[in-house]
Amino acid sequence: MRRIRLPFFVMMLFTAVILSFIPMKGSTSGELVYVIPVEDTVEKGLYAFIDRSISEAEEAGADLIILEINTPGGAVDAAGKIGKRISSTDVPIVAYVNIHALSAGAYIALNADEIYMSPTASMGAAAVITSDGNAADEKAQSSWNTSMEGAAALNSRDPIYAIAMADKEVDLPEYNAEKGKLLTLTADQAYEVKYAEGIVNNRSELTQIFGFDNPEIVETKVSLAENIARFITNPVVVPILLSIGSIGLLVELYSPGFGVPGLMGASSLLLFFYGHFVAGLAGMEAIIFFFAGVVLIILEFFVPGGILGMIGFGSILTSLFLATDDVGHMAVSLLIAIFVTILASILLFKVFGKKIRIFNRIILRDSTNSDEGYITNKNRNDLIGKEGYTTTVLRPSGTVVIDNERLDVVTEGGYIDNNKKIKVIKTEGARIVVREIV
Repeated sequence: MRRIRLPFFVMMLFTAVILSFIPMKGSTSGELVYVIPVEDTVEKGLYAFIDRSISEAEEAGADLIILEINTPGGAVDAAGKIGKRISSTDVPIVAYVNIHALSAGAYIALNADEIYMSPTASMGAAAVITSDGNAADEKAQSSWNTSMEGAAALNSRDPIYAIAMADKEVDLPEYNAEKGKLLTLTADQAYEVKYAEGIVNNRSELTQIFGFDNPEIVETKVSLAENIARFITNPVVVPILLSIGSIGLLVELYSPGFGVPGLMGASSLLLFFYGHFVAGLAGMEAIIFFFAGVVLIILEFFVPGGILGMIGFGSILTSLFLATDDVGHMAVSLLIAIFVTILASILLFKVFGKKIRIFNRIILRDSTNSDEGYITNKNRNDLIGKEGYTTTVLRPSGTVVIDNERLDVVTEGGYIDNNKKIKVIKTEGARIVVREIV
């Protein structure tokens, strides 16, 4: 028995020694680093992704979070929310600008605990631009300047450079940012003015600076839902979706049944709410208001009066404003959608409607007029010129007898007493107009 155990023990010891030389996947030091890519346009959908990623890092007990930044900027309100989320966590966060951190991207980087840049990276040019591409008004610009200054002050950076990134009036000719030009810092310049703690070539060098030799790296990925949300919440896409939705539903109103226009319109509006819901902008109350509005508008077709339709329209408008945190942008988007819908309606129905055959399949052109052979009521043209007498007082409507036929008639507007002779002067469908014979 001992002869069997000894070779077995030697074999196990040999195997353990061999395995010790094989590199194991993952961290040997127990250190965990989360890497969050901050790429493309900064918008509400990006905030949802970063919020989710930081929460995952917190729950996993990460030792460090790296924001790998390459963005041309975007919405300042979304950047503000991202900045607050970065500041709220206890996990150390370092911004690694590997290409560009421009505009809102510079603000995000300044909110991190430390900033590192690749040798060819740049950071700055953070002026506020409205959704139509123009410079923001003085009030918005002043607020943004204060935000940039506050972000710089978080880590004791000289605020003059942050303000120069956002305000053309700041004069820094030594950094090629004379008055009238926004400041954009290169990696060397950022290190010189202490807006970057260092310059590194890659992520591995960065983790070594923090004393991590072989940390476990977890790189978060944008999910499909978050990708859709990022696209849909883009300030340019919102008015497009609303325009497609309104045009599709308008064309559907003139079409028999429910077809492609209605499907396009409904899909656009559903995409709008889906994207804003995933981005955390639209709650269940916005969706409830929207569907309640749709139901009320449908009921309007069966319950005349117009009140249900007006309430439904108001409910849909309310849902759109509830689904955003920027009321001004939503108001502009709605105005654009209304303008585009009116213009499209004129082009579709008035200009191209009769020229393009496909519209004959989606637009109902038939009318129930007498020229087409439609008769809604029996026309009594045979009574014109005939005489009779009243059997009731006409004030102005009442009953007469003509050729032993009892008929409901009206006068031209005057009063005719009972048992008076009358004459039919005209007929309008079922309406018979009479005049007293004096």
